[in-house]
Amino acid sequence: MTRRVLQLGAHVSIAGGLHRACDRAAALGCTTMQIFTKNASQWRAAAVTAAAAREFRAAAAAHGVDPVLAHTAYLINLASTDDATRARSVAALTDEIDRAGLLGIPYLVLHPGAHGGAGEEAGLAAVARGLDRALTAAATDAVMILLETTAGQGTCLGHRFAHLAALRAQSRYPDRLGICLDTCHVFAAGYDISTVAGVRRTLAVFDREVGLRQLRALHLNDALKPCGSRVDRHTHIGEGHIGDAGFRALLAQARVRALPMLLETPKGDDDEMDRCNLNRLRQLGG
Repeated sequence: MTRRVLQLGAHVSIAGGLHRACDRAAALGCTTMQIFTKNASQWRAAAVTAAAAREFRAAAAAHGVDPVLAHTAYLINLASTDDATRARSVAALTDEIDRAGLLGIPYLVLHPGAHGGAGEEAGLAAVARGLDRALTAAATDAVMILLETTAGQGTCLGHRFAHLAALRAQSRYPDRLGICLDTCHVFAAGYDISTVAGVRRTLAVFDREVGLRQLRALHLNDALKPCGSRVDRHTHIGEGHIGDAGFRALLAQARVRALPMLLETPKGDDDEMDRCNLNRLRQLGG
């Protein structure tokens, strides 16, 4: 039986223009990629022009980079206890959905948010309301939001699979909410994926609580801190606590092999570290 070819990529820079990200991804041998469509540390951004959208779509098609994922700005927090921040977050998420739609990007990755002391139940309810408001206001329904698993630092939501299931259950748009599993984050949250048995157990729990059919993408990052630390620190593949054995076990899973998988490992001055990490994953994935 022939194994499915892995869909491997990385988060790449849009410096010099959105289309330049496609060139960078292709130079690394990526068949998928993730980008920010704007400065990730700012609320506002220049609009995506029709010309820029055409150029980006053409570059992605020419290089065979498919699918492309976008990651939302880090400032967005739908669970904030501050009314103004929540409103601003909904507006920013709506804009990010529309930007992705213009660029032909089907998946938008979002951190669920931090409840700031309000408690998990109240935080999850606030996130679900915010998601519904943004999805209702957006000009496109062609973009799926991928709720990203988190390490659980501070009051961040999303470190338990049950949180993600609750958000889908509380939303009016569950069919527009998928999941992006980050290996470093789930490991730090306490799901031990460093062994074959641990990978199988974790995926079984995910399937029971959320459903494997909701898993649409993975972020592949090794973990600098131990399992259950709830500290979000990415490191290079095979150099952390998940290790080669964990990634080999994960990449052997048929359901995982069918999904786009993106690196978010530390960058150097150039793309060489991405190239090394991708090559290591290709070796581990057979």
